[in-house]
Amino acid sequence: MSATIRFDSLGPDDFAAVAELAGAIWHRHFIDMISREQIAYMLAGRYTSEKLGRYLGAPDRWFRLLRVDGGLCGYCSYALSPQPGEMKLEQLYLLEARRGQGLGGRMMAEVEAAARAGGCDTLMLTVNRYNAGAIAVYEKRGFSVREEVVADIGNGFVMDDYVMEKRLDPA
Repeated sequence: MSATIRFDSLGPDDFAAVAELAGAIWHRHFIDMISREQIAYMLAGRYTSEKLGRYLGAPDRWFRLLRVDGGLCGYCSYALSPQPGEMKLEQLYLLEARRGQGLGGRMMAEVEAAARAGGCDTLMLTVNRYNAGAIAVYEKRGFSVREEVVADIGNGFVMDDYVMEKRLDPA
């Protein structure tokens, strides 16, 4: 039996479920890269109603929910960059139990299609320098490292990232 896969736009009624899903994914995935305290700090800052609400009806940013057989199991967000012709993949997260099923690739294809439809020829992202699994996936999809960035995010925490980019073929 095949699964029903659906991408939905974020709505106000989804905020709590997204925050809960993010917590489950982040606490499992990032624990070997950053501290529990930094994970909690970042989750508390990113998944507020105010921050998620910025995606609702915005002309320059999107937040898509991945549902498999009706159940929320992942999400991605992307936005136009200040750089003309460039879109930023802000987030792409999937429950560990759903990895290896082609769903991350489906989310990436969704983002790439949106970038092309928006007239962008470059897709960029930031990824933790120690997130070897994600880096390998991005490289396999054609991304390469553009630069290294260490950003102070407050409360004594930093993000130690690679900025990666991919040139997109026209639609």
